[in-house]
Amino acid sequence: MSVHQPVKKVTTHVLHAMKQRGEKISMLTAYDFSMARILDEAGIDVLLVGDSASNVMAGHETTLPITLDQIIYHAQSVVRGVDRSFVVVDLPFGCYQGDSKAALNSTIRIMKETGGHAVKLEGGSEISESISRILSAGVPVMGHLGLTPQSIYKFGTYSVRAKKEAEAKKLLEDAKLLEKLGCFAIVLEKIPAQLAKEVAQAVSIPIIGIGAGPDVDGQVLVVHDMLGMTKDFHPRFLRRYLNMYEMMKEATQRYIKDVKTQDFPNEKEQY
Repeated sequence: MSVHQPVKKVTTHVLHAMKQRGEKISMLTAYDFSMARILDEAGIDVLLVGDSASNVMAGHETTLPITLDQIIYHAQSVVRGVDRSFVVVDLPFGCYQGDSKAALNSTIRIMKETGGHAVKLEGGSEISESISRILSAGVPVMGHLGLTPQSIYKFGTYSVRAKKEAEAKKLLEDAKLLEKLGCFAIVLEKIPAQLAKEVAQAVSIPIIGIGAGPDVDGQVLVVHDMLGMTKDFHPRFLRRYLNMYEMMKEATQRYIKDVKTQDFPNEKEQY
């Protein structure tokens, strides 16, 4: 009789080791149990319970409206579907900016109520106090630099960040600072590929890119975009692996037709 081997869990230590040996890290977002279960079984390394749920799950224009209670609900659902993947939970807008005590309290709620493994915060030196306070409580922190969607109204655009020398210099300094503070990884969003490469080489912690070129330690996409469940979003960095929007629409139309023509349910589909 074969003994069932326990599933090896991805941890911060595993992710660090992957960077050391040059193995790329795969990361996708997830917001519910069913999707998380599929992605986990497929072998994804990291699942991000992103504040992008505000867009793809709730239909908001930005990530700003999602609340701490809502992100906790999504994270609880995801964690129940996971055996192997490392689950990172976004701290929503307003839960950590300018108040490190609120940042810690928000994080404690996430960790206690969801069973998630880490939190992610957007920003560099300006949120260093919040990061330090969370880390002092023993909670792993993933950083997020470059295009930070929670600051959309400050930037006024979702275009590429850090093209100018001053912003690029600050981004590199912020990445080094986040490493020094104790972050276990950093997401770099929508920055020039060459700069992302420099950052990945300058720090020993994993750098996960989204629209940041190939020379980083891993990639992340919003799962709804990757599967083609969204149809109006066409950034250069996105590769759609399915056209789920059309597939689901067609399946629904077939179901409607079968109901209307009384083809469904047939004799085998009744009791």
